[in-house]
Amino acid sequence: MRVVIALGSNLGRRLDYLQGALDALFEAPGLTFVAVSPVYETDPVGGPEQDAYLNAVVVAESVQSPRALLERAHNIEHVFGRERLERWGPRTLDVDLIMMGGVVSDDPELTLPHPRAHERAFVLVPWAQADPAAVLPGHGPVADLLAGLDRSGVRPRPDLSLEPPA
Repeated sequence: MRVVIALGSNLGRRLDYLQGALDALFEAPGLTFVAVSPVYETDPVGGPEQDAYLNAVVVAESVQSPRALLERAHNIEHVFGRERLERWGPRTLDVDLIMMGGVVSDDPELTLPHPRAHERAFVLVPWAQADPAAVLPGHGPVADLLAGLDRSGVRPRPDLSLEPPA
């Protein structure tokens, strides 16, 4: 099943945290790497005043259940010092499941597809780079969704990149 995972960091060694998360996602079996987007620097959305984020999107194939992948994502966040102190607050690492195939879930702990992905340029811009033909279930082609969004807070960082997992 196709999986899209968004990575973000705005504290500490941001690029190192993104690379560490990418590597950790593929250390255990169950995920096969497909693509990783370029890195973008993005303005924070919502929450308190805070520094800019680095964001990227990973595309993979998964044989794991959505709950198992969510648990893996939370464990990776924990390893990299993520503290959930304030909603939309600053963080060392954010690992969000954006979609898993056609899975639809309205469980408060695991909502799929991600309930705000369709309105977040910091997710859609890198996703469109990693998978130009991407479609967000229930919302349509990512390229079409991007056409209606302000992208001014999403800046490419050609000086930064993530290495695909070994």
